[in-house]
Amino acid sequence: MAAIEILPLQKECWREVERIYLEGIATKNATFETQAPSWEAWDVAHRSDCRIVAKIDNRIVGWAALSPVSRRSVYAGVAEISIYVDKECRHQGVGSALMKAMIEQSEAGGVWTLQAGIFPENIASIELHKKHGFRILGIREKIGMMDGCWRDLAFLERRSKQVVKPLRR
Repeated sequence: MAAIEILPLQKECWREVERIYLEGIATKNATFETQAPSWEAWDVAHRSDCRIVAKIDNRIVGWAALSPVSRRSVYAGVAEISIYVDKECRHQGVGSALMKAMIEQSEAGGVWTLQAGIFPENIASIELHKKHGFRILGIREKIGMMDGCWRDLAFLERRSKQVVKPLRR
């Protein structure tokens, strides 16, 4: 397999990012979302400093981004991570490359806690997060409905050992 290149996620990447996001939505085990947002809506919902794509042979094969968990300044260093990998490139190290790079970028940006909500059925995603230092805090039972059925979410977090106090903004 060719090398995985990690680059900033720019507006020009959106068509491929959206395609991969839609693949995740179609699994019904990646998100409660039923459609991808517009670039403008996605852009506003995510931190501008922590968004990346993975490329193999100049083709986008995955993406990762952070969204703030709150607008309150006390939570400035807490973010929710999203990672999506092209269905043809799963189990090839793309998720790990994205996770490693995102952890580095998040710590450079003053993030001391990364969190994730993952459907318990999405074992590959849970294992990816655990491999990179996340721990399961618990299961949020019947947290949302999908297709008329209650779904649970495993709630995971990773505390940085590098960031001990927030950056001033």
